Amino acid sequence: MLTTPFTRSDWEAKAAALKPEGRAFIDGRYVPALSGKTFTKTSPIDGRVIAEVADCGAEDVEAAVKAARTAFEDGRWRSKPPAEKKRILLRFAELVRADLEHLALLETLDVGKVISNSLAVDVPFCADCIQYYAEFADKSFDEVAPTGPNDLAIVRREPLGVIGAIVPWNYPLIITAWKIGPALVAGNCVVLKPAEQSPLSALRLGELARQAGLPDGVLNVVPGFGEKAGKPLALHQDVDMISFTGSTEVGKLMLRYAGESNMKRVALECGGKSPHVVLADADLDDAASGIAWGIYYNQGETCHAGSRVIAHASIKDELVRKIGEVAVQQIPLGHPLDPAAQMGALVEKGHMERVLSYIDIGTREGATIAHGGSRVMAETGGYYVEATILDGVEPQHRVAREEIFGPVVVVSTFTDENEALRMANDSIYGLAAAVWTGNMNAAHRFTSGIRAGTVWVNCFDRSSLATPFGGFRQSGFGRDRSPHAIEKYMDFKTVWTAYS
Repeated sequence: MLTTPFTRSDWEAKAAALKPEGRAFIDGRYVPALSGKTFTKTSPIDGRVIAEVADCGAEDVEAAVKAARTAFEDGRWRSKPPAEKKRILLRFAELVRADLEHLALLETLDVGKVISNSLAVDVPFCADCIQYYAEFADKSFDEVAPTGPNDLAIVRREPLGVIGAIVPWNYPLIITAWKIGPALVAGNCVVLKPAEQSPLSALRLGELARQAGLPDGVLNVVPGFGEKAGKPLALHQDVDMISFTGSTEVGKLMLRYAGESNMKRVALECGGKSPHVVLADADLDDAASGIAWGIYYNQGETCHAGSRVIAHASIKDELVRKIGEVAVQQIPLGHPLDPAAQMGALVEKGHMERVLSYIDIGTREGATIAHGGSRVMAETGGYYVEATILDGVEPQHRVAREEIFGPVVVVSTFTDENEALRMANDSIYGLAAAVWTGNMNAAHRFTSGIRAGTVWVNCFDRSSLATPFGGFRQSGFGRDRSPHAIEKYMDFKTVWTAYS
């Protein structure tokens, strides 16, 4: 655990001494890719090389799925007494907590998020999630259906088998825990495929799970690129389910791969273009704070980031000014290993260029840059973009419709409540939304009318493991978090017994 406050120099010294594990984790041990190939993992902070990582392919996926299938079929995990499963998963959570500094540093170096958030949010939330689901191990029940006096019908919940979990690079630890926590407590075995941009914390989790007592083959981690490792996993005939978080484009591929293989189940959490609807009577200080943190936290690399502001025309200018003030005063951009920084680097050069291209598209469409808009800190060798506000955006503009996935918020105006609701719903996505108003009648109308998996009122991004997370429309289907997440990793079996 973190016992003393570290400076940037302290973290840089730790980073220089770090030697991350880059081999795949299959059947309880670290192994190189069967091809012997690796890929070089560089940090978006400054371009430094931080690891050589196993460049896994179809043959490595085959080995991982075989290990998972063997572990599932012989019952080494699913047949354990519930109290034993709970003990192992609770131990897993505690080992994650004990590895706080190491995991936080891996996460920050891998993806560029600030160390303060990795320490305070990503690692603790990962541990909390595993602990949350551990507690369900001895608290789930089967059912007895009503029948006549000479019959007994038991409805059992059974694990699906081998789960392929494909996770993104923006919150590697948290989203991995959202998937493996419920999948494991349900009795499944997992093949985890982390994004090629963020393999290091996932590989560390494999070892921590082994130390906790998770049997060999129950959790396998296969790093590599999507086309070489993710696609074979999704197409594999012996994988029973793919749980995917990532872009809508790739989510559609998961559905295709399921149909082309064994009709495996698919759960998707995909893109978003979440709106903030700010009515004329809203508390603008609260709204500005919620909007700024909701788009600039984690550099805007958040699937449900509040990237659209739909503001009443009478308060729009003041709101835009206040959002910019919050960004400057509370969310400073800086070196990710500086504990004072609240915004860090974007994940890779190509993604930074994509974000900057959208800022350019927005201005060419007629928007004005009200704040930020440029690359900064280029001398570091890293990939940094200022907190940006695009004002004067029309609903038909690309920047109002397409997911930018960076620190860019677009601002449009309305004068009529019905118009605002139409604008909020005018999207292919439906992951999240917020409404800011002092009128609870209006708030209830919007929460009923907005098509999104989560709608916040006078706040943004407040959450709990007890509440489900997921989207409508092309934001996907199926839910992470909450007890409901366990259900998607299980199925029902009816056992009917007749008595004479």
